[in-house]
Amino acid sequence: MPLLAGAATAIGAVGAILALADVGSPLRGPLTLFFLLAAPSAALAAALRGLEPFGRVLASVAGAIAVNMLVAQGMLAVHRWSVRGGIVVVTAISALLLLLVVVRRWRGRTARRQAS
Repeated sequence: MPLLAGAATAIGAVGAILALADVGSPLRGPLTLFFLLAAPSAALAAALRGLEPFGRVLASVAGAIAVNMLVAQGMLAVHRWSVRGGIVVVTAISALLLLLVVVRRWRGRTARRQAS
């Protein structure tokens, strides 16, 4: 399983780099789409740790689609739409969500240690 997660991370990173560098590769579209679905999905799946596996996958993919649509709608509303900007914003939202999950887990461990 760690090998699969590492491969998915590498594929997503390559997709983001190809899109940000504006490389004219035929793989740019599919790999960028993979990144735009995988990054928010992974962050949401980490936040939804208590759900059953199927529900967790379904909720995280639906949430990733919602995040992408909200980013696109927000950027269009302020007349600042760009592919690079969309990738940067989705990356920032995903990273912030993962950071919040890590901080929440760290604080939970600290509170449990103090109570013991």
